[in-house]
Amino acid sequence: MGALLASGRPSYSFEFFPPKTDEGERQLFRAVRELEPLQPTFVSVTYGAGGSTRDRTVRITRRIAEDTTLLPVAHLTCVGASRAEVRSVIGQYADAGIRNVLALRGDPPAGAGTEWQPHPEGLRYAVELVELVRSLGDFSVGVAAFPEKHPEAVDLAADAEVLVRKADAGAEYAVTQFFFRAEDYFRLVDRLDALGCRLPVIPGLMPVTNVAQIQRMVQLSGAAFPDELAARLHAVDGDPEGVRRVGVEIAVELGQRLLDGGAPGLHFYTLNRSTATREAYAALGLASR
Repeated sequence: MGALLASGRPSYSFEFFPPKTDEGERQLFRAVRELEPLQPTFVSVTYGAGGSTRDRTVRITRRIAEDTTLLPVAHLTCVGASRAEVRSVIGQYADAGIRNVLALRGDPPAGAGTEWQPHPEGLRYAVELVELVRSLGDFSVGVAAFPEKHPEAVDLAADAEVLVRKADAGAEYAVTQFFFRAEDYFRLVDRLDALGCRLPVIPGLMPVTNVAQIQRMVQLSGAAFPDELAARLHAVDGDPEGVRRVGVEIAVELGQRLLDGGAPGLHFYTLNRSTATREAYAALGLASR
């Protein structure tokens, strides 16, 4: 991944959330197969809250590597795992031929807003995870970035400095949490530039497909949802097709602003459904790039 981004080729990628059931896993793979013809740069599968779906996530990522034409980027977190357990997961990925890893500290096991407590024998910070992965082989490592800052960061400047330390530890690129204001992304890039850091930062987009999502997304991610965008969605509340159409329009408008401003690609949070992502992808003309 690092070499691809360094070449200047744009990256277009899809992220899936870990299902908790076998039926959920079947739905995820239906979405994978529907998105596969778009030939994304990579796809990834997150861990569940508190690392709760680690084994299923590892299994799904291996299956994507072995049974599809897609390039999987393996998620890895520090949550609820000793250093030895983390090394074991890295080994499982390596055995499957997976050499691209997204190294994340992860959310507090007790949920958003609670205090982060590392495993007694584990890692405390994402930068330590980056160092560990890089020490274990020829891996390309990505990390998370937060245009509106990580919820635990004291301010935007301190948050940017953390991202610089991840780059210094060996991270080759970053993928952002989803957000809804292009200026937040560009200000993050400017802060990194001011610190002498040229780490490629891929912006994350999530098409909103129902009005109830808005408040939940704000609570989970801390991402601000602008009032003018909420008003556009509320104007069609009660019309599921209208909400999905407006949600896709909003994602397309944001994606176009980001690409026009020089973003190195786009990362779509799919919610394990393909329709909205495929529509946004087509409207942005990405299939022809």
